[in-house]
Amino acid sequence: MKQSKTISICIPSYNRPKELLRLLKSIDASEKNVEIIICEDNSPKRAEIEEIVNFYISTSSYTVKLILNDENLGYDKNLKAVISHASGKYIVFMGDDDVFVPLALDKLAAFLEANLSLGYVLKSHVFQHKSGKVEPFRYFSETRFFNAGEETFINLFRKSVFISGFTIKRDYIQNLLIPNFDGTLLFQLYLLAEVSLNHNCAYFDVPLTKAYDEGIPFFGNSETERDLYTPGTITIENSINFLTGFFKITKFIDDKYQLNSTQKIKVDMSKYFYPSLAIQREKGLRTFFRYIKELNKIGFNCTLYYYFYALSLVICGKKVCDYMIVRLKTILGKTPVL
Repeated sequence: MKQSKTISICIPSYNRPKELLRLLKSIDASEKNVEIIICEDNSPKRAEIEEIVNFYISTSSYTVKLILNDENLGYDKNLKAVISHASGKYIVFMGDDDVFVPLALDKLAAFLEANLSLGYVLKSHVFQHKSGKVEPFRYFSETRFFNAGEETFINLFRKSVFISGFTIKRDYIQNLLIPNFDGTLLFQLYLLAEVSLNHNCAYFDVPLTKAYDEGIPFFGNSETERDLYTPGTITIENSINFLTGFFKITKFIDDKYQLNSTQKIKVDMSKYFYPSLAIQREKGLRTFFRYIKELNKIGFNCTLYYYFYALSLVICGKKVCDYMIVRLKTILGKTPVL
């Protein structure tokens, strides 16, 4: 009987052939540990993507599956599609414009094989700014384990938004591929919520992926996203729709499990709201103040940190604030606990 790979690298792909090739070239794990699943979502550059993937298949020793969607499913539906084609013990989602940190995949595979009861593993990653500065996203000072339950769900929820490196046990999510959150761009957070409430989890303190401050967002092309997002930009309306999706998930979970997580997560997000604020600050003060007004309606103005970020961005601007954030995290060696 053929043994399952430890990891299915699941890549929802759309319109980024060059970036996808860069990602594929960064995969350096032992072939016994990984398989690669790519779901191409009917993009304008499908032919280029297909050519690149077929060339990679012909020159690589990895098990690679390329699925060509008949229609543009959109982010959340495409995540479910790529899950349905995976066969590994764990799924590792990967954005097609990000890369793996050298030698990290085999380390993750060894960790997973030693802890096969884990439902979800939070990863560390790095982000390279246009300036060349590399910002670490390291959430704890060492590898940690968490017992299943509401506290773990709340602790890991905000930290799990970034899709690349999102690691979850495949068997635990097969019955969770529901349509309720199509269009939120956050389906992975629903999976995290369900799994962390019912299975033990961990944080793996080895940087797994690297993201770049580049490219354009393509959300908004599919039928489920068309009324919520504008391809090529992040408008105030796009951002508010995205943030509202967080609480569509938490309210669903609260109702299902009789919890009160929504306000707790809102407070946690408010403490670390700088990235969302910074994106809109680049568009000028008038737009920034309008954004603040909309955020306040949702209730993100529930901590002093939120006001500190907003005031700092108004006075100093994004470039200076970005530098200070990266500098602080570099000195501390991890994201500060607020």
